[in-house]
Amino acid sequence: MAEEQFFYIESLNGLYEAVQSQKIFPDAKHFVDCTPRTDPQAIVSEFEKLQHEPDFDLKLFINTHFIFPPEAPSGYLSANKPLLQHIEDLWTVLKRTPTIQSHNGTLIPLPEAYIVPGGRFREVFYWDSYFTMLGLQVSRHIDLIKSMTDNFAYLVKRIGHIPNGNRTYFLSRSQPPFFSLMVELLAEEKGEEMLPHYLPALETEYSFWMEGASLLSKSQTTHRHVVLMPDGSILNRYWDDKDTVRPEAYYEETKLANRSGRPVHDVYRNLRAACESGWDYCSRWLADGQQWETIETIHIVPVDLNCLLLHLEELLLKIYTMQHDADRITAMQTAINKRFAAIQEYFWNKTYGFYFDYHLTQQRQTGIYSLAAVYPLFFKVVSAEQAQQVAKIIEEKFLCEGGLVTTLYNTGQQWDAPNGWAPLQWLAYKGLQHYGLVELAAKIKDRWLKTCEKVYNETGKMMEKYNVMDVEVKAGGGKYPNQDGFGWTNGVYLKLLSSK
Repeated sequence: MAEEQFFYIESLNGLYEAVQSQKIFPDAKHFVDCTPRTDPQAIVSEFEKLQHEPDFDLKLFINTHFIFPPEAPSGYLSANKPLLQHIEDLWTVLKRTPTIQSHNGTLIPLPEAYIVPGGRFREVFYWDSYFTMLGLQVSRHIDLIKSMTDNFAYLVKRIGHIPNGNRTYFLSRSQPPFFSLMVELLAEEKGEEMLPHYLPALETEYSFWMEGASLLSKSQTTHRHVVLMPDGSILNRYWDDKDTVRPEAYYEETKLANRSGRPVHDVYRNLRAACESGWDYCSRWLADGQQWETIETIHIVPVDLNCLLLHLEELLLKIYTMQHDADRITAMQTAINKRFAAIQEYFWNKTYGFYFDYHLTQQRQTGIYSLAAVYPLFFKVVSAEQAQQVAKIIEEKFLCEGGLVTTLYNTGQQWDAPNGWAPLQWLAYKGLQHYGLVELAAKIKDRWLKTCEKVYNETGKMMEKYNVMDVEVKAGGGKYPNQDGFGWTNGVYLKLLSSK
């Protein structure tokens, strides 16, 4: 799919900037999800001709020339159904089927059906989808798991990577690489003999994250997603190929960059890279751990990303072994051994008994406590002793009345305290189970399920995130209201409920 076939909202030039800077819509994502009714450049020409007229009404102009995105379906509300019935019905509400796009727009059509998260998120999201699939597995919608996995393979083939979501304004970045886990999940249902079918997509995904590794040297220690560590090993960071303001957050992030006192393109790049992490935004990416203006995502080597890429390498090795491909087996086993050792070397802190991200330029760990530390347990990277040390801190510092809090810091960002998020509850629960730490795992499971049930009983909704420190208070933070629907919350709820 050549890039010139895509419609970019930024191509509307002055019109796009006027709409977003004047906050014509309360949510900046609303306009970038609109579809031009006619040729976009003709609309821009009309705008340039009319904008200085004394009676020009910008919102009326947008109303005339664009199709607005659909509002959230009323089906998000329970209509007094039992929770499990509500979730089962939501699969239909959140499902999108392939459509032929008759007008230009930012949505990239997909060949198969998929589940959207809900609310303002009207498109597929990369890492959300894995946790949604966990619930689809419980609900026995295996056909949808396959369709969504095939959609991601399609995106890899056509674009060269899996974007943040199927919107053109997401094309310059990805999200946490959960594709290998999706393929593995599908293999649980279809049998491992289907794994080689996804090998081309898995290899292209890996190439995207590792692109430029051969270019690294003492004089060039970073390139896009790859970083050269002090001992010569290669790890990965989050990155975005663009350094301009995100169209879907134009107003807030333009103001942020302008008040930061930093080069605005540096701020934009780091904001975008944090979006690739999925943790947008939180203390992990802030130089001072508190102020949004200090964001420095591209200087952080994250423990979670490198555990995910280790899993991708291990799945590639498994397929190469099935194919008896000796050369690739040797090369991938070497890559796995090096990454495994580097994860322990750079992220493990013996003194504190916990995993921390690594600051590339300062050449030390960040010291920011976050639930990213459960990824090594989930992917079985740690020793039994390390698992027990991490579990001790999880129980003492992160376990709250409503489940696990994401970090220990209240910055006003949505991926910090007091919020808890479904995917991290699952990763922690499963990671602890891997090491026999079943009592703590059960506490996390029970508290999270009760939180979801309490809010559902009070509101009739499943939410994007929850306040786990005070379950009487709604979750907040971030740059948009808490969304309902909600794909990955539904998925994790079902998976935890069915897990023993």
